Amino acid sequence: MSQRGFDLTQLRTFVAVAESGSVSAGAERVFLSQSSVSEQLKKLEERAGQPLFVRSKQGVSATPAGSRLLEHARRIIAMSEAAFEDLQGRSLDGELRIAITDYYRPHDIARILKTFSEQHPRLKLHVTVLPSAVIDSNAGDDASFDIGLSLRLVTDNTRAASRRTGAQSTVVRREKLLWVSAADSSPRPATPYPLVLLPSSCQLQRFVVKLLDEHKVPYVVSHSASGVAGLQLALKAGLGISCLNESSIGGGVVACPASVGLPALPAVEFHLLPGRIGESELVSNARTALMRLFS
Repeated sequence: MSQRGFDLTQLRTFVAVAESGSVSAGAERVFLSQSSVSEQLKKLEERAGQPLFVRSKQGVSATPAGSRLLEHARRIIAMSEAAFEDLQGRSLDGELRIAITDYYRPHDIARILKTFSEQHPRLKLHVTVLPSAVIDSNAGDDASFDIGLSLRLVTDNTRAASRRTGAQSTVVRREKLLWVSAADSSPRPATPYPLVLLPSSCQLQRFVVKLLDEHKVPYVVSHSASGVAGLQLALKAGLGISCLNESSIGGGVVACPASVGLPALPAVEFHLLPGRIGESELVSNARTALMRLFS
């Protein structure tokens, strides 16, 4: 009888490449060489009997067949991991409260949480979107959440603060921070620069204003949004410029060219807060499982 179905290792590699948009980035995620990843993709396409990617200088994008397989592959991998965790006695059963900054991969977070729920079907998940400053300042025993994921700027000052506080948070992702505007706006905005900002409770927005003031860049706040989703809409509507981390840039919004004269921006990191003393085994195991999905 001929073998039916797909190889699980090849599916994992396929998902990594599809989600990261390039063979090289996918190879880093699965800790393989680019040649090994290319060979796995070749075998998977031969198995599927049709191309799964369109390749270009910019990277790879899924074909219609690849997009269909991607949805199947995510479910297959989730079910495989759920079965393994169950047999190891690590299946999560109970209630879990997660607080997440809305800067974290807003276009992917629903899928990530869905995958987590599929891996742990007996887990009841409560998710709250909070400012990073609130997440970081409420990480004690009386916090309203069990696990927190916050955004932090990567500057000399923040590194020094982390060393002083002895913070043991885990960096799960690092991204560029970019000045952005509507895709159809003028490549050189008029000055003073019209800024689209979030409330002052957002540390990133406070940093942007301070940076512009320090560099004596003229600006005027043209629009205030309540969250990243509102910020994206205002940007897409051409109401001004702002800064966003790479994974927050959606359709209709593009990075401003370096020639517009705006000051350079640091990178940002997403930190998974450390476990608390005496926390339950459920929370500890959930943090470990989420660490893999958040990276």
